[in-house]
This record gives sequence, C-alpha cells and structure tokens, in this order.
Amino acid sequence: MGILPPAESNEATSPNDGFHPLEKPYQSPPKLAVELRTPEDLIAKAIAPVKVEYLRPPPSRTALTAKVEGGADNDAAERKTTTSGVIKEKKSKRQLKKERKQEQKSALHICSEVAKCGKADGCRFGENCRFNHDIAAFLAQKPADLEGVCPFVTFEELCPYGITCRFLNTHKEHTPESCDISKKSSEINVLKKDLQKLLWKNKFSFPKADYQLKVLGLKGGKSTNSKAGNGQLDNNPEKSDVLNDLHADEVDDTCISADETRCSPLEAAEKEFSSVVSGFDESRPLKKVKSLVDGHVNDNPSEATYVGTSEQRNDIPETNFLDGRDGASSNRMCSSKSHLNLKPHSREKKLIDFSRKLYLAPLTTVGNLPFRRICKTLGADITCGEMALCTNLLQGQASEWALLRRHSSEDIFGVQICGAYPDSVARTVELIDQHCEVDFIDINMGCPIDIIVNKGAGSSLLTKPMRMKSIIQAASGTTVVPLTIKVRTGFFEGRNRIDSLISNIYDWGAGAITVHGRSRQQRYSKLSDWNYIYQCTNKAPADLQVLGNGDIFSYCDYNKHMSDCPELSSCMIARGALIKPWIFTEIKEQRHWDISSSERLNIIRDFVNFGLEHWGSDTKGVETTRHFLLEWLSYTHRYIPVGILDIIPQRLNWRPPSYFGRDDLETLMASDSAADWIRISEMLLGKVPESFTFAPKHKSNAYDTAENG
Repeated sequence: MGILPPAESNEATSPNDGFHPLEKPYQSPPKLAVELRTPEDLIAKAIAPVKVEYLRPPPSRTALTAKVEGGADNDAAERKTTTSGVIKEKKSKRQLKKERKQEQKSALHICSEVAKCGKADGCRFGENCRFNHDIAAFLAQKPADLEGVCPFVTFEELCPYGITCRFLNTHKEHTPESCDISKKSSEINVLKKDLQKLLWKNKFSFPKADYQLKVLGLKGGKSTNSKAGNGQLDNNPEKSDVLNDLHADEVDDTCISADETRCSPLEAAEKEFSSVVSGFDESRPLKKVKSLVDGHVNDNPSEATYVGTSEQRNDIPETNFLDGRDGASSNRMCSSKSHLNLKPHSREKKLIDFSRKLYLAPLTTVGNLPFRRICKTLGADITCGEMALCTNLLQGQASEWALLRRHSSEDIFGVQICGAYPDSVARTVELIDQHCEVDFIDINMGCPIDIIVNKGAGSSLLTKPMRMKSIIQAASGTTVVPLTIKVRTGFFEGRNRIDSLISNIYDWGAGAITVHGRSRQQRYSKLSDWNYIYQCTNKAPADLQVLGNGDIFSYCDYNKHMSDCPELSSCMIARGALIKPWIFTEIKEQRHWDISSSERLNIIRDFVNFGLEHWGSDTKGVETTRHFLLEWLSYTHRYIPVGILDIIPQRLNWRPPSYFGRDDLETLMASDSAADWIRISEMLLGKVPESFTFAPKHKSNAYDTAENG
C-alpha cells in the first residue's frame, strides 16, 4: 500500500511549496491521509522511512505545468509536462535544419577569430569568411552577462572566447594585440587535427595490433579498409565465424607468399613482423611470453617463446617462434633481432594496485570530466572516462575522443572502450597507447544497452567466451599499460558464468576484473548479488585483482563487502556516486554526513565552474554545462538527508516519498520534477533560452516496481 493519495481539501497545496515544517503550521498525519506504518514495514516495500513530520501529500502531476521564462512572452514559454514532470517537445529534422540556417544568418553567429581579439579585421579570411564580423550587431543581440567571474580570468590569462564570453564584464579592460589566443588547459588526451585526418582517410597504421592478430591467427592484417579492419561492427556471419568461435582448425594451415612459395602461418607472421618491426618504439617492448613446455614466464629475453592457443601450439611441437631453436627460425630471426628489443612486457612490471582504493565507475553521460573532478575533490582515488566505442574512435570522431580527456587532478586515470571484434579492439588499444596518457585501459564486456548488445559488444560477449578470449589476448598483447575487464554475472538471469571464466580471463592477459552483481537481463532491477561476487573472487587466481560493483550507497555497505570477502581488492562505486558524490568522503571518514542544502549547492556550483572551464564560457558552453547539470540533478534528487530518516543509512533501492526538506532549498532539491531542476540551474547559469526543453537521457527519475527492488 505505502502512502495513500491525499484527502480532498479546500486548501490548495502547491507542489513546489517548500516551507519548513516549523515555519508553517503543519497538519497532523491523519490530515495528510498517511497510513501509519512502522519503518520496518516501509523498508519491506522499498519505501524510504522518512520521519512522519516531514511527509507531505504527493504533488498532482496531471495539472502540473512547467513555467520556463525564456523571453518576453511568458505565455509562450509555458509548456505542459507529463506526469513525471519531464518536458516533452520534439522538433522535426526539417525544423531543426531550418533553425540552423537561420542561426548562421544571425548576427550572433560571429566569427571565432573576430570574437577572440575583438577586431573586425582579425579574421584571415576577410570578406570570404562565412561568419559574421559585425561586432556591434553581435553585442546588441548577445544575451545579458551572467553573474559571477569568468573561469579563465582566475587563471590570469586572456579568455579564449573573447566577446562571446557570458562573463565579459569581468574581463580585463584591454584589447589583445594578437588574435592568437590559445586556451591554456589542464586537460590532456586531446585529439590532434593531424591524427584525426589520418583516421578520416584510413591511413593510420597499426603495426603492433596487426602483428598480434597475425600471431593469434585472427583475420585483420594491415589493411583497414574492411569493416572489421577499421573497427566498425560487422554483423556479416561469413566474416565473423572465425572471430566468433576461434579454433585452430578454422585457421588456414598455409598461405601463399610473394614468390609463390608456400609458408606456414607462423612464417607469414614473422615476415609481417619483419616488415613492420622497424616502426616499433624500442621503449615499448613486447609482452613477456610463456614457455611452451610448462607455461611459466621466461625472464630471459633471448629465450622468449611463442604465445598462442593450445591448439596452435600442438601444430608446432618442436618450434619456438621467437627463440629460433630450429635452424630456419634462427636464421630468419637473426635479421630482425637488431630491431627487436625483447624486454619483458611493461604490463608485467607496472600494475595498478586497486587494493582499498575508492574507484569511481565509468558512467555514461554523467561521468564527464567536470563530474570526475568533483569526485576527486571529495575523495575518489581512481577515475575512469565514459565508455567510448572503438568504431567511433577509429573513425576519428571528435565527440568520442572527448570521452578520453583527462584532467591533471586525476592521478590514477583509465579509459573504457567497447568493441565487438578483436581487430577493432586491438587497434583502438594501440591508438590509445600511442596518443593518450592513461594508467589502464578497461574493456567493457557488461554493457546492457540494446544498441551495443545487438552489435555483438558489451554483455553480448558473455555468451561468446571464445570471442572474449581473442579480444583480451589481442588487446593485452598490443598495449603496454595494464588491461582491465568489466563484466556482469552473465547474460541471462539465473545463468551466471563468470565464475567459470575468471581464471581464464587472467591467463588471457587481464590484470584486474570488475564484476557487477547483476545479469544483463536484470539491467538495474533487484539487488546486486554480492554472494556471487564473493564466489568469483575466491575462484580467481591470486594475482588477478577482483573488484565488486553494485548498490554501494554508504560506508556501511563498503565495510560489509570488504569484511565479508577479504580477498576482494576494492569496490567500484557507480550510481551511489551520482546520487551523492560525497560518498567517498563518508567512506574515508567513516561517518554519515548529514550534509546541508547550502553545502550541496556549493558542490553544484563547483560543477558549474568546472563545466564552464571544460565546455566553454560562451553561450554554447553555458547551455552545454546546463544540460549535463540537469542530467546530474535527475539523479541527485533521490538523495534523502540523514536528519529526516527514521533509519539510516539510506539504501539505493529505497523510493523516497514526497517530503518537505528542512529548508526551502532542500525541498526544491528533493523534487523529481524537471521544472524544479531547471530552476536550480537558473540559480547558477541564468534563465534558460526561450525554446529550451529537457528530458533525462537515462530516465533516472523513474523507479522499478517495489518487487524488483
């Protein structure tokens, strides 16, 4: 039953009426038609046990309207909302295209070079430039400046956005002598234009990845013209048979060389290696390989041995690929040893110690760079970028490469990639290895999103262990940084399989694995199965670091999991950090932080400042910051202050009832209405534009049924 609808009353109650219960005479619980239940009864129904004096009737969503003041005509800015308070207004492609053309003709579409230096003749294209050069017309139509200080002025440098900055009144009163004003940033892993052009034209070479694919007997080669070669997900069954169920008997035993003589796959791989080894960087050696005889690691560089599948090893019982114990191999390899520095693989020496470190999970959309900076200031030890698709990275998409950016405050930082085939993953790993500064690379094999699963990536790989094997082997043999894997318990509910694969995952080359205690079929319903995570941890090899993930929302949860399974390295925190990023502080200080609304607003203000620094202080940057702020607020409203709960700590699956906060701001922050989230954004970023609409991308303000937790 839970909370019943409010009784009829002559007194109208506004859904945003945020009075403190001590400031406004509060009606007795029977007046609110609340069925009196014990906190234990509420928890059994997955309802948060809020103290009865703070409860209020749930707002009526049928008559709710969101007033968004974006211009002089307030009536036009008034829009109907759905029952969840989310604004629904979708424009057609033709309408969007028309608006873009009108925007280009507008005076607001000013040339960026002119805006930087504030001079009409600052653009090198002159009259041929397709952007506006009329500074006076731009300033006449520019929105009013926002309150606050330009984020770039604090760094004692000229703002790279010039007159387009929404904090122009805080700029220093002098005109720069040159228009060459570069944005000094503390961010790295930025996509360079020359690299992007090579990726666009499909002219970037991947010698390490191609060599590793040849050694493993996988299709790919040097050419990147095929769909699989350039990293695109290919669903052609004829092309994916070898990649899906890789066995040695599916690989051709012979090949034709340039002089029409027949050679073995190993000889072909050696020739391929000889042709590309000159491009290797000797400071980045190959992987330390295992012996054919007993599988131990050979520390002698001159006696390195061939690494392959067991079937491939049986095909060559007397030959070691790199040590040249037979005469032919020795002669072939002597010519290439001058180029090859057979040192142990760097991953074998440099391993990240996840033990007892607080790990912020890679979070799509909300786990952006400004949010990660917030979590770092609140105590997170390890951060990871948002999941990036191998296909888009190999195509040089700037929006996808932006997910790899790293701030200087992120001392231990990794990137997460997602791909369906070993060639695309291996080439992406080599690309990141060469052009990004990361401490580890995580491969997502647990993403439940339909568009990812339908293309054979994410949690779809849980049904294809041989595909998992080839991907991990190809990636671990290509990179010089530690490789980690993130998985779910299995694809179907009740059919867990990671416990049977976890020892193999280490043998394939992974240094750490994160297990999310739900199946793909469960998505985020029901509670995370930590008993199964403990089972996987106990079955894992001693050198494989295992991290648990799921439903950590307080330091009590963290302590329980670490004490129940001492072999667990640490825990990854995901949704708990979205709802209350100060969970890292709570864990480190071992306390329940009864944070005030003003402290929460200061955290939001810091996010806004970090966002303006990251996305820009012009109108486009302000609105981008607002968009991601609203996405984050769609999670934070689920937090219930410690001081108004009957039982603490709050659990992640509790559904909060409608309640009054201890002040007006706390009541506003507890609202699940998008209109109230917009009001919070307007407190920091000014009024929204006239045509502004917002709907949460992940529908994070929706709850599953109580039975599903």
